[in-house]
Amino acid sequence: MKKILILANDVTTILQFRCELISALVNDGNEVTVSVPEHERTKEIEALGAKVVNTNVSRHGKNPFKDIKLYKDYIKLIKEIRPDIVLTFTIKPNVYGGMACGRLKIPYVANVTGLGVVGDKGLLQKLMLFLYKKGIKKAKCVFFQNKANKDFFESKGIVGKQGELLPGSGVNVEKFKYMDYPKDGVNNIIFIGRIIRDKGVYELAEAAKNLEERADLKFTVLGDVEYGSENPFIGLKNVECVGYRKNVVDYLRDAHAIVLPSYHEGMANVLLEAASCGRVVIASNISGCQESFDEGKTGFGFEVRNADSLRAAINSFLSLSYEEKNTMGVAGRNKMEVEFDRNIVINKYRNQINTL
Repeated sequence: MKKILILANDVTTILQFRCELISALVNDGNEVTVSVPEHERTKEIEALGAKVVNTNVSRHGKNPFKDIKLYKDYIKLIKEIRPDIVLTFTIKPNVYGGMACGRLKIPYVANVTGLGVVGDKGLLQKLMLFLYKKGIKKAKCVFFQNKANKDFFESKGIVGKQGELLPGSGVNVEKFKYMDYPKDGVNNIIFIGRIIRDKGVYELAEAAKNLEERADLKFTVLGDVEYGSENPFIGLKNVECVGYRKNVVDYLRDAHAIVLPSYHEGMANVLLEAASCGRVVIASNISGCQESFDEGKTGFGFEVRNADSLRAAINSFLSLSYEEKNTMGVAGRNKMEVEFDRNIVINKYRNQINTL
C-alpha cells in the first residue's frame, strides 16, 4: 500500500476526468487523499474511497500573496499526510505543489493539461515559465496531453527526459458507449463548452448565420455564457442554446456531429466523448483537437479563427450520404477504443507509482 496525494484546483474536473484514476488507485489498495477547494460535490470523491482535504486554490487569481499562502498550505499538507507520491494537475498545483514536493523531497508526477496563461506572450509568460521551471524541475515525470505542449516546454528548457505524452485525459468508453447513428433528416451539429471567445463561438455564430437558409441543418449549443462574455448565438434561427447540462450523452444521442472551433486546448475531452459515441468530429486544426480525428475518415478540420474555413468543413460534412456519415462515426469509435481509452492513462500512472 502507498499513500498517494492528489493536488487539483477543481472538484468538477476531478469528477469528470480523474474519478476512474482515483477508483483504480483505491482498488489497488492505496490510501488516496485528494486536495481540492471546498465544493458541494466533494462527497462524490469520498464515495470513490478517497479522503478529501479542502485547500483554497484560486484558479484564475494572480495575487502573489495568495499564491505564497497556497505554497505554504501544500507544505503543511504534505508534512501532515507524508505521502509516498504526489500527483498534481493544472498550473497552480503543478507549480506550487511541485515546489513543495521538491523542498520536502517527495516524488511527484505533474500533468500539464494545457498551456493556459503560459501560452500568452510578454511579461506574464516569462513569469509563468520561471515558476513552472521551479515547480516541475524535480518531478519524477511530467505528463503532457498533446505533443505541441511537450515540445513547447522542452524548447524552453523546462523539462528534459522526464516528459511523457498521454492521450489527453482519455475517455471512458464504457460511459460514452457507441450509439446508433441518428436517422437521416435535419443534421444536428452540437457544440459543448463554455460560451467564451477562446472556444471560437464567434466564428461558429458567423458560420451558422451564413448557413441559416439550409433547412437540413441545425445547431445545439450546450454551455453557459462565461462571466464577462456575450452570447453571439442570440437571434440565430438555426441555433438552440440549452445552457449547461450534465447529461451530455442524451444530447449526443441526437447529434450527427460535434463542432469545436477552439483557439487552444490541452486535449478536447468533448471531442473524445462525442467520437466514442460514434459522432463525426468537426474541429480546429490545432494541437489538442486534431489528435481526436482522422481527416476525412472520422472528422473534418478547419483553420482556427476562420469562419469561412469552418463553414467549408461543415459543408463537407453535409455533402456526405447518411451511410458515409455513419461509417465515419463507427471509425471514430474504433479510434477512441484503440488510442484514447482512459485505461491507457490509468496504467501510465500505475507504472510511475510502481517504479517507486
